[in-house]
Amino acid sequence: MPTSAARPNIIVVFTDQQRWDTTGAGGNPLGLTPEFDEMAHAGTYLAQAFTANPVCAPARAAIQTGTYGTTSGCYRNGTTLGGARTMAHHFADAGYATGYIGKWHLADSEPVPSDQRGGYASWLGSNLLEFTSDAYRTIVFDDDGDPVMLPGYRSDALFDAAIRFVADHSRPSLTSGRAAAPFFLFCSLIEPHHQNEVDTYPAPTGYAQRYTGRWMPPDLIAGDSDSSTAHEHMGGYLGQIRRIDEGLGRLIDALRSVGQLENTIIAFTSDHGNHFRTRNAEYKRSCHDSSIRVPFALRGPGFDGGGRVDRPVSTIDLPPTLLDAAGIDVPEEMQGHSIVPLLHESDPEFPGEAFVQVSESELGRTIRTERWKYHVVAPQADPWTENSSDRYLESELYDLANDPYELRNVAGVPAFADVAEELRQRLVRRMVAAGETAPVIEAAPRRSAPLQPTPQVDDGTWIPVRFGHQSPQVARP
Repeated sequence: MPTSAARPNIIVVFTDQQRWDTTGAGGNPLGLTPEFDEMAHAGTYLAQAFTANPVCAPARAAIQTGTYGTTSGCYRNGTTLGGARTMAHHFADAGYATGYIGKWHLADSEPVPSDQRGGYASWLGSNLLEFTSDAYRTIVFDDDGDPVMLPGYRSDALFDAAIRFVADHSRPSLTSGRAAAPFFLFCSLIEPHHQNEVDTYPAPTGYAQRYTGRWMPPDLIAGDSDSSTAHEHMGGYLGQIRRIDEGLGRLIDALRSVGQLENTIIAFTSDHGNHFRTRNAEYKRSCHDSSIRVPFALRGPGFDGGGRVDRPVSTIDLPPTLLDAAGIDVPEEMQGHSIVPLLHESDPEFPGEAFVQVSESELGRTIRTERWKYHVVAPQADPWTENSSDRYLESELYDLANDPYELRNVAGVPAFADVAEELRQRLVRRMVAAGETAPVIEAAPRRSAPLQPTPQVDDGTWIPVRFGHQSPQVARP
């Protein structure tokens, strides 16, 4: 095992609500993400990457702990990590300096108490950054819980803080002359998430105009309805993503300037996607790729030249992957799998599908293979108070080879009965492997033709009750 001095630095850049197809590597034609695309080209690109749960807190808990929400207890928003060990604990135990910048969403108060910071030693964050800031007024809290206002556009401000962390942790000790300890930094942006209280996507000045009316994902065109906000918000959404990529480039340049680029692993991914109210009454919390599929690339030692991986992977695989790449033993309690073996040879132990837990909008379970999407729900369960069920109903089945935008639900169509049965068994195995009790899954009612999508219309009442947060009172610096 490498000594701490020989281990690579590690930086995770984590966005909020970013679809996989907003990157050039993911097929976007607008040239939005040249920095990410270069990471994907020169490093390792995980072309079919999926969240562990398409809502903020459970997705973030999974990517910190390497465990599903039913294991960590963080299965919906409003829950915390409790005493779960995170990547920060494991890297600190191996001699790393650890730091967190940006949105957390895993605590029960603002500012985040020191015992709810997941073991990160250096802190410049906010539990609900969307409520303590807006596009040009970023307020986070420091190690002492004091508010700090960071200048500039919000993603720029957080990248600036990340660059300062890199600079501070790249200097050799003035007394010993030895190289600084390796560092693990988690930089968590709020963009391209909407600004909750006004339901807008505030891009930097002038950026929304660049992209308005230029491109629309096919699933959003097909799923267009009175409830969809895609045409209204796509320009701002894409403008935010363009600015994120520029910040990523500045961070990479900073690493280059302090001589740390070749010794630093950078991972870039997101907590979940965004379907712009075409699948349910808000932006995520559904089984569809628009909600669960995310960009994911790594560069640096062990990942440069890794190429494109088309096997389905999950963001829950990031913690074991980074620990493995740093030569640190992966804890047995982690339920994700390191992708490092996939870069060199096939790994018979690596799952053949991504497993997703869906909460809040419904109590659901999904598996996503290279070709198929299979989803079940527990219709009698309260998804806000129950995190699992012993009985589910087959709800959705998509043949992605012939229906890539998930417009024809073939659950219950007799021609797909054998496929559904195989996927049903695979899903049960994945649920058991995640620590759940093996459930009964009832087959979908028989029907002769695929179901077409029927977008739900927001009635203006249930989202604030179920999903809303009260804006915290923030001390002004």
